[in-house]
Amino acid sequence: MNRLFGSVRSRATLGATLVVAVALFVTGAAVLQALRSNLTAEAGTQAEGTARAVASELAARTPYDQLSGLGSKSGPVQVVDEDGNLVAASEDLQRISGTVTDRVEPRPSSPSPSPSASASPSQSAPAREDDEDEDEDDEDDEDDDEDTETPRSQSTPEDEESEPSLAPGETGRQTTFSSGAATMDDDTADYRFAAVDVQTHDRGLLTVSAGAPLAAEHSAVRTALTVMLIGFPLLAALVAGMTWVITGRALRPVAGIREEMAAITASEDLKRRVPEPGTHDEIARLARTTNETLAALETSVERQRRFVADASHELRSPIASLRTQLEVAAAHPELLDLDGAVEDTVRLQHLAADLLLLARLDAGERPVDARVDLAALAREEAAGRTGVTVDVESAEVAGSRGQLARVLGNLLDNGRRHARETVSVSVRREGDRAVLAVADDGDGVAEADRERIFERFVRLDAARSRDDGGAGLGLAIARDVAVRHGGTLTAGAAPSGGALFELRLPLA
Repeated sequence: MNRLFGSVRSRATLGATLVVAVALFVTGAAVLQALRSNLTAEAGTQAEGTARAVASELAARTPYDQLSGLGSKSGPVQVVDEDGNLVAASEDLQRISGTVTDRVEPRPSSPSPSPSASASPSQSAPAREDDEDEDEDDEDDEDDDEDTETPRSQSTPEDEESEPSLAPGETGRQTTFSSGAATMDDDTADYRFAAVDVQTHDRGLLTVSAGAPLAAEHSAVRTALTVMLIGFPLLAALVAGMTWVITGRALRPVAGIREEMAAITASEDLKRRVPEPGTHDEIARLARTTNETLAALETSVERQRRFVADASHELRSPIASLRTQLEVAAAHPELLDLDGAVEDTVRLQHLAADLLLLARLDAGERPVDARVDLAALAREEAAGRTGVTVDVESAEVAGSRGQLARVLGNLLDNGRRHARETVSVSVRREGDRAVLAVADDGDGVAEADRERIFERFVRLDAARSRDDGGAGLGLAIARDVAVRHGGTLTAGAAPSGGALFELRLPLA
């Protein structure tokens, strides 16, 4: 399992699939809720229309048995008086819930008058007296049914108080909606009920509850849910498959880069390069950067090999010379060339010191953070050297005094080695830089060789030989130290025709 989900391809596929699955779930839930709400609202509108139609007939003194909304083809309708008595109901209504009352058998409080009948209380009173006994007989039944009556689900005291008193023949503006179920002609279904109040001329305040079936809402929701349950998993699987394929194609160059890098590591052949795709995306830039790293690594390794070979060659000469002199001295003490042995030993010591300094610089050794006055340093290094003139102004830089003294000493030694008569040292300020210049009046350095002389173990001509001193490391060390101090060291032509070396360092 860890290996399966340890790849970028697997994680990308899993992540994309989870995101799509969550989005589909949230979208599907929102769609179902919106569909249910819209269809329920539509059913409520239909039920409200039926309730208001019946209320309008009641306001027009239509008898209960002549109400058009109570037919068998209409939905369930109930008419309740202000005492909670069911006075009229739909034909074939067998059971109902979710309305003002769950009664299905009408028990009107007064006989239904004809349209021409008088609405005076004196005419309706005898009828109520005649029904008094029947009402008393059913009193116990009414008490039992009071616990089962269902109030209007969305009515609040504030709504009731805000409803103004209705004039006779007027229908209330407010509609109370609720959901429930009803059984008509042995067919049970869910309904959306709407309740409307109407003030009649002869029967007081009546409440009409009418229902519209929610079968269309249930059917639409079930259909949409079925489509989602089938389509969403297929869509998620399609997204997973496409993500797997696309990610695999996108990561194919990465596999090629990895395989080539593994081959380079196994063969240790730094001349090889990883394939670069023709695209301009991150993977192409990764391949390009990898090849640049390999090129830099190849150059570094080649430089290191050449350095080791050159160092071995340079060390071999003084060591061989010193050994020869010692062996001769051991056989013939009178032939010992003590000065030559000391010279070879000093030369070997200087070479070893140069190699150690280069090794520290290559290892990234940072110079100490100290203030160094280049003017004072120039005077100290020029003291005791013949033919050296000094023209300096105070300029402080940050760095290692010992390493900067080594740079100036190497430049002065190089200048004295090739000068005809004099070597000049100057220090000046140029903006935020201090410039230390060393010039000689020798033959100078050809323009084509002004960069090459800073390479390690490089000698340009016979004049730059071991016999004249140096192993070709002085200028290389000087440039490396300059770079480590955030500066530069360049070679040019002096006004006198000789070589000019300029060390530029940031002012402290």
